[in-house]
Amino acid sequence: MTRLAQTHGLTDVQQEILATVRDFVDKEIIPVATELEHRDEYPTQIVEGLKELGLFGLMIPEEYGGLGESLLTYALCVEEIARGWMSVSGIINTHFIVAYMLKQHGTQEQKDTFLPRMALGEVRGAFSMSEPGLGSDVSAITSKAVKDGEEYVLNGQKMWLTNGGSSTLVAVLVRSDEGHPEGTAPHKSMTTFLVEKEPGFGEVRPGLTIPGKIDKMGYKGVDTTELIMDGLRIPANRVLGDATGRGFYQMMDGVEVGRVNVAARGCGVAQRAFELGVSYAQQRHTFGKPIAQHQAIQFKLAEMATKVEAAHAMMVNAARKKDSGERNDLEAGMAKYLASEYCKEVVEDAFRIHGGYGFSKEYEIERLYREAPMLLIGEGTAEIQKMIIGRRLLEEYRFQG
Repeated sequence: MTRLAQTHGLTDVQQEILATVRDFVDKEIIPVATELEHRDEYPTQIVEGLKELGLFGLMIPEEYGGLGESLLTYALCVEEIARGWMSVSGIINTHFIVAYMLKQHGTQEQKDTFLPRMALGEVRGAFSMSEPGLGSDVSAITSKAVKDGEEYVLNGQKMWLTNGGSSTLVAVLVRSDEGHPEGTAPHKSMTTFLVEKEPGFGEVRPGLTIPGKIDKMGYKGVDTTELIMDGLRIPANRVLGDATGRGFYQMMDGVEVGRVNVAARGCGVAQRAFELGVSYAQQRHTFGKPIAQHQAIQFKLAEMATKVEAAHAMMVNAARKKDSGERNDLEAGMAKYLASEYCKEVVEDAFRIHGGYGFSKEYEIERLYREAPMLLIGEGTAEIQKMIIGRRLLEEYRFQG
């Protein structure tokens, strides 16, 4: 273990889990990540290894076959995995958001049906809020569900599904006006549906099409897709929690977990960038000495290490707040904002330390340089985080004059 990004107060079990994950990352992910990423290849063997470690059931309660661990344990595991390859952390993140939403909001039948198989990684989760025309404005969702007897008929187009192809269970947020009079606030007329499907691309069940992978600058390997619903029929017992009109709140609860996850990813990628930068600076010589001995490089390393440490501390604080049962949207927003911004800066400094070699696909830093920008927009852009933070601060510090 390194000096940076240590977490105090962990149990023996947490320390053992983290040591196992770090060992797996060092042996099974880092050696193959860049090659797989350049081929945009799904990391099948790595995912099978994560299943064997029980990571797909990390936060699922023991009664459903999971490990019943905390959000903090999960976030620290994500930090380690993202240090190896950020795409792999994306594969388990959306799975966990859906498992968390089921645990918190699902009916007993829904929990019994899905959570044991999700813990084993047999059912793999994805969740879907965004649409092609709305970006961060969730209230503008146009996909719609209409009741038809004991079923709902869903129509619309969704965008930016991580695990869209490989998943077998998608939590989809749509508008459902049933029982909600005209003029109801948009966020009170949304419902989350649990949509089961076959893995793969094309028509994966009647009325549901996953067109194919979106070709991206970075964050490769993991499949990011659209989802098109055209007369998709879903039984009423697949409304999450058996309650229409609660979808927005259910999704936002899941997104709080997701924001801690994105903060953890930023911490992991920044850690790896620092490791690469500090190592290269001691190997590369200019003017008769290692560049690490030049003050300009030492200043960069000092700034990078401080950012790694600060981001980690904020991420841990946000996770612990959620674990304690308190509202953590302020802390999660701050952690996600700071960690993603600092990650971008640390990666760029490591890239600069590498000089011309940072531009070469032979060096790992080139991959990190393309991955870091995703964190600035995933789970809400930096600007959205600042809006959330600002509004919460005004609630907390309301002027009493």
